[in-house]
Amino acid sequence: MNTNEYYIKRCLQIAKNGLGSTQPNPMVGAVIVHKNNIIGEGYTSPYGGPHAEVNAINAVKDKTLLSKSTLYVTLEPCSHFGKTPPCSDLIVKHKIPKVVIGCVDDNPEVAGKGITKLKNSGCHVIVGVLGKECKTHHKRFFTFHNKKRPYIILKWAETRDGFIAPKSKDKQKPVWITNKYSRQLVHKWRAEEQSILVGINTVIEDNPSLTVRDWTGKHPVRIVLDKKKSLSSSLNVFNNITETIRITNSHIDFNQPIATQICKLLHKKSINSVIIEGGAKTLQAFINENLWDEARIFTGNAEFNNGIKAPKLNGTLNFETSILDDILRIYTRED
Repeated sequence: MNTNEYYIKRCLQIAKNGLGSTQPNPMVGAVIVHKNNIIGEGYTSPYGGPHAEVNAINAVKDKTLLSKSTLYVTLEPCSHFGKTPPCSDLIVKHKIPKVVIGCVDDNPEVAGKGITKLKNSGCHVIVGVLGKECKTHHKRFFTFHNKKRPYIILKWAETRDGFIAPKSKDKQKPVWITNKYSRQLVHKWRAEEQSILVGINTVIEDNPSLTVRDWTGKHPVRIVLDKKKSLSSSLNVFNNITETIRITNSHIDFNQPIATQICKLLHKKSINSVIIEGGAKTLQAFINENLWDEARIFTGNAEFNNGIKAPKLNGTLNFETSILDDILRIYTRED
């Protein structure tokens, strides 16, 4: 691993501190190095706050060193005014002579303009260091801008005999298939994504809150499919803990394939990631339209013998582990 790769890897490490709080902005990491010593580093603040480069520059105690340092960053510095001023202008202002970038920003408002601005100021710019790793890290951001839809994660738990839920039950609450540690992991995942989506039957059968309770983090925006707007406002999913978007037949045509329509609607609302947690019909709709990026599937130790069958998908198995007696498998979609 060469010097540039070493420091970009550090950028990727600290960038993860922004997971779940920066959206719709990307979670960027930045490191400033002077004579092989890190003198400042930063990651993207929660949405509306300073970007990674700003936080890294602000962390440098002796600002006179900036004109003799190298800035490393996972993503091209922005060149436009949004919630904050352009990061590229700040880099130029402090006369940082060298900038090493993991990957180019595909956002049309940037898309190479930040690099051009830096080069025009006399800055030496290197692009593409650990580029594949940086693009993977920024997968939510790139999916949103390139595919015009959120990054989509499918999540469900199924029994050993392949059922996602029983045919019927006595109470309006979940029937747990997995153990408490698997369920805690799901809450961690919720805190990492911008939104969570379920179908109407899941709300009716389970009365879920769809919040982060077993983990520390921001609650995702809740998205509920409610064709005829028939769900009672007294249900947990409509409490005031976090925002809820109710998708009805005034938003999409439920007589047509729904996944593409939902993606377009969420893109307009600047939502760049969503966990789809059910039920089987909703999950299968996204699978059938080939609109998913990851599938995180738990297999619990229980058997129902009868019930609602788990969805079926074709994907590449990337990861498998045991959580006590549960098995977690993570698939990615085959392009």
